[in-house]
Amino acid sequence: MKLNKSFVVISCMVIFATGCSKTFLEKSPLDSVNTSNFYKTAGDAVAAINAAYQPLQRPKLYNMRMWTTDIMAGNSEVGAGGGTDGIETKDEANFVTTTDNAGVLDLYRGPAPGILACNIVLERVPAINMDQDLKDRILGEAHFLRGLYYFILVRFFGDVPLITKPQNAGDDLKPARTPKDKVYEQIVSDLNDAITMLPPREDYSGSEVGRASKGSAVGLLAKVYLTLGDYQKTVDLCRQVTNLGYQLNPDYSDNFSATKKNTIESLFEVQYSGATTYGFFDDFNQASWLSTFTGPRNSDFVGGAYGWNQPTQEFVDSYEPGDLRKDKTVLYEGCPPFDGKDYKASYSGTGYNLRKFLVPKSISPDYNTNPEDFVVLRYADVLLMEAEALNELGQMDAAIVPLNEVRERAGLPDKQANVSKDEMRTVILHERRMELAFEGQRWFDLIRVQNGQYGLDFLHSIGKVNATQKFLLLPIPQVERDANENLTQNPGY
Repeated sequence: MKLNKSFVVISCMVIFATGCSKTFLEKSPLDSVNTSNFYKTAGDAVAAINAAYQPLQRPKLYNMRMWTTDIMAGNSEVGAGGGTDGIETKDEANFVTTTDNAGVLDLYRGPAPGILACNIVLERVPAINMDQDLKDRILGEAHFLRGLYYFILVRFFGDVPLITKPQNAGDDLKPARTPKDKVYEQIVSDLNDAITMLPPREDYSGSEVGRASKGSAVGLLAKVYLTLGDYQKTVDLCRQVTNLGYQLNPDYSDNFSATKKNTIESLFEVQYSGATTYGFFDDFNQASWLSTFTGPRNSDFVGGAYGWNQPTQEFVDSYEPGDLRKDKTVLYEGCPPFDGKDYKASYSGTGYNLRKFLVPKSISPDYNTNPEDFVVLRYADVLLMEAEALNELGQMDAAIVPLNEVRERAGLPDKQANVSKDEMRTVILHERRMELAFEGQRWFDLIRVQNGQYGLDFLHSIGKVNATQKFLLLPIPQVERDANENLTQNPGY
């Protein structure tokens, strides 16, 4: 990613804009900041780490682009308003993506301000004279967030420039791409540091709830090792998460409630307040887009209702009979009413809309007032990672235990272990698809299993014949290569 001078200025403005904050991600702007005295106090350190979280909330990442990957993965269609509305996502989903795709550019640039903010924290906070426990926590948060930002980048783009210190005049401002193996080494190092330095989630209270915790880092590292194919480390880390006290919510829909945040199942989620101080499309917007964008068009179900992310018939047909998640995930004609309103198939081009993330008007009365968080990692995902890793280790009898724990909440009968490893893999990946639907996880499952062949086989099976090996990585945006001649392109673009 290109970290030029203007980008540094913008990122520093983000940090300074949170400088007087005493609560987590408070966005009160400052009229003036004495930069010569910044990074001197514990308050400065807290403000700096708050700035490192903020890019997660933006449309370039979890407020839009991350969840639209389920459209790429074949779970849904863009829908929206037709014409060119969402054309960049349609191109991605049809596997005709080019190097000038606006959505790809968002994903490439999205992590950059967060990485810069983390680098500033890790460089400047160690010298501050402050409470050591708070300092360690802040440094642990920075390591976790930097690991998360780079994990996003390396999975989408492969090799990316690895920058671990703030860039200044005289530094190499046109870095080449770092081999992905080295990027993963840094991610693993950051997450191990985070595990050492972060407190358990129980240590947070009040406005601090929702910060990265030890469980966040352990769970994310498990996902990294699963991606890398180190199955024993994946199992060990998943069991550490269990030992930290995480549990499934009794009700599946509690994971997506605007009034039930940071639940016993949540390892990490992007926090939103629903505040309308900033414009809805502004980077500093504090309202979630999910309900607004996925609400059925012309339905008056929710504020806004733009009609994005319409489930396909193939996806809906993939539910097993009796799966309780269906009625909590999808709107279909004849489904239980939403907020007292009946759904009509005519609201959608596929006959279906998402229910999972909708917030009633009693909670979010307008398009820009949604306080619902976005769950990045939850315990059901951890259980299914453990099941998958155990299966890959040839321990099918053990793998069935965490798999069935997830299925039991969904109201489904237990699976039996008397199948082959390949058959069990198919069962587990199907369970991941239905459990984590539309949460931005499916695309990464498609591209990591069997080096992406699993994904290509699936995409071809649902008619996406344009999907080829090259599309398993996104292209490096041409505008970035124009500005930095040291950036190479991914094969085939």
